[in-house]
Amino acid sequence: MRRDRSPAIYVIGNVNVDFILGPVTPWPQPGTETIFPQSELRIGGAAGNSALTLQALGARFHILCNMGDDIFGRWLGESFMPDSKRWPIASTPTTASACLAHPNGERTFLTSHGHLAVTSAKDVLAQLPARAKKGEIALLCGGFLSPRLLQGYDELMETLNRRGFAVALDTGWPSGGWTALQRKRVSRWIGRCDHILLNEIESAGLSQKRGVGPAGEWMLEHAKPGTSLVIKRGPLGALAWQSSEHVDIPAPRVKVVDTTGAGDVFNAGYLFARSKGLGLKESVSAGVRIASRVIATSPRSYSPGRKRGKT
Repeated sequence: MRRDRSPAIYVIGNVNVDFILGPVTPWPQPGTETIFPQSELRIGGAAGNSALTLQALGARFHILCNMGDDIFGRWLGESFMPDSKRWPIASTPTTASACLAHPNGERTFLTSHGHLAVTSAKDVLAQLPARAKKGEIALLCGGFLSPRLLQGYDELMETLNRRGFAVALDTGWPSGGWTALQRKRVSRWIGRCDHILLNEIESAGLSQKRGVGPAGEWMLEHAKPGTSLVIKRGPLGALAWQSSEHVDIPAPRVKVVDTTGAGDVFNAGYLFARSKGLGLKESVSAGVRIASRVIATSPRSYSPGRKRGKT
């Protein structure tokens, strides 16, 4: 596939192994065995999902992370050559996440510490260019799964700002919930971002506001002028704000098969559109359209009808 010549997108975060099982009902009892009708082993994690989407779209991108010292780590590395040549190898197994799908569309994740527990801001900064080219974007995602990286988020964001990157942030859900400490630190981060990409539940948890409107207002009060804020709403599409512009993009009706990573796919579609110079409405529409298309595929395909290639 020919690569687009738009500015590159740097994806920083968690790349791990996902094992999708389901649907499961009722919840298995201890000591028993349950047979699932469907299973799929695939590259996952917020950063992995976004990178695979960018790859399928033919976007210019780089993925910055580390890798585990085992067969799964080598598999992940082979999927993202040549970037993975610069990934530090952790002296731990690869992080693996088992996703149990439920009939109502909800999911339960069981995730090991693995290599994500030891990745750090130093690891990422060693892979980052000294200066961004015009229009390049850095997407930070899945940070709460990497505690050492999270400790250096302030330094990392400051460095990205100083080196000329536009910063996009998808926090994900903190494992300990939205404590006062987590809310304080994320409020500080969003003041350094150019794109804030949260889902409806995360927005409510962070802002402690009921309703997407009040949650959006709260986040915009903590953001710098001109920041683009997107609240992803699953089957309802997405809402977005930038300065005086406000858009509400509905999602097309599709037969949903697997929603795992839908928000990450949206991020990739949205940021790719922004890197091409498209405005807020067009970019949010692109993210919704691409995410809706992907969640209707089984096995997962980020580019239906096309063969997935390597970077």
